[in-house]
Amino acid sequence: MKATYIKNTVLIAVIFFLASCKKYLEEVPNNSLPTESSITDVSTARAAVIGTYDRLQGYYASNYPTLGTITTDNVIFNGTLSEYLQLDQNAVPTDNVITVAAYQNIYKTINSANSVITYVPGVADPLLTAAEKNKILGEAYFIRALSFFDLARGWGGIQLQLKPTTDLTVLKGIKRSTLDQTYDQVLADLVKAEELLPEDATTRNRAQKSTARALRARLHLYRKQWADAEKYATLVIDNTKYSLVKPYKSFFTAPFQSAESVFELAYSVNDRNSYWNLWYPSSAGGQFTLKPSDALVAKLNNPAIGGTRNALIAGSGATVYGVLYNTTSTSTDPSYLIRIAELYLIRAEARAQQNNLTGAAGDLNAIRKRADVPETTAVTQADLIKAIEDENGIEFAFEAHRWFDLVRTERAGVVLGLTNKNYWLFPIPYSDVLSDPDVTQNPGY
Repeated sequence: MKATYIKNTVLIAVIFFLASCKKYLEEVPNNSLPTESSITDVSTARAAVIGTYDRLQGYYASNYPTLGTITTDNVIFNGTLSEYLQLDQNAVPTDNVITVAAYQNIYKTINSANSVITYVPGVADPLLTAAEKNKILGEAYFIRALSFFDLARGWGGIQLQLKPTTDLTVLKGIKRSTLDQTYDQVLADLVKAEELLPEDATTRNRAQKSTARALRARLHLYRKQWADAEKYATLVIDNTKYSLVKPYKSFFTAPFQSAESVFELAYSVNDRNSYWNLWYPSSAGGQFTLKPSDALVAKLNNPAIGGTRNALIAGSGATVYGVLYNTTSTSTDPSYLIRIAELYLIRAEARAQQNNLTGAAGDLNAIRKRADVPETTAVTQADLIKAIEDENGIEFAFEAHRWFDLVRTERAGVVLGLTNKNYWLFPIPYSDVLSDPDVTQNPGY
């Protein structure tokens, strides 16, 4: 009897052990929607797309904007954390915390968008109207397009994951696409997004038709498709919903969602944007890790270059700091992803490249006039293109533009002294290369 009791006890323990093993062996990837049952009605469809925006916030609240700023001549390292120093010196290892977080959080955003795109069409809830279903799908296509685009300009051609990761087998066999193939997918998603999305007169923190058109203008600029870049920039500029606001600081001071904003990500006291902490000195409660360079401060304070854009900085001497991200002192400032000013400068560059120098100068001067800066003196094509580059560097000094602009124009070597083009792309995280045989590392890493 004692032997039978022991035998039964061992049998029960083995059953529990096997069940436990089965649970862990069948574990689904983190942050995935495991089955189509996750999105079944109007409430879960709405929640899913809000969750996708939340993922987008996850990489634009700090990591991705940092990649576009501290790597350039506008911002310098001023802290103690080595991951920021590595970016500042353009000596980025494959396990750099910031590049790893940005890369992996972008893929989490893509996975959320894929779930919406896959499952929302099958929702038969009568409360989910065709118009709302299209809007939700359009938003998911736009966010996926933006995410693929952000990966491409940071890491080159990437793995195009187009299905939700319900299990790890979905990821097998997806090799890296070329940069052109990646941009082709971005374009396909933007075409679909524009088809599905509505347009209204007030919303700026959710994707609209004009939002898709604005990103398409940026995409065509990166691909040197000048006529298309001009066309789509013009479509957004001609939309009376948008205008350059004056004074310059109006776009980043209350109220948010100004006429300047084409697309921004909103935060609240329950969902804070703490990016300001990296910019503010300790006397103002920050870490002061990201600091405006002396050269940038001189430009911003020069009336002929910065004009009213010196509102981007505060303090004096060694404690000059950037104030773009904490105007409310409540950590609720938006992330500014697309402003109408960018569309003017996209069109200016596209026009200059097509030798429409008068049109290019007109768009450039619209930006300069808003900042109370004298009109450009550039008259040749080469001088105008350089003037547009310089204007971008001032206008978007603390936004995620300059690094990617210098890489796409192949000027990172001349401007930043980074002549090894291998380092114009960030490294694929070592953990991803190690865990996925279909992932190949970027050259030089």
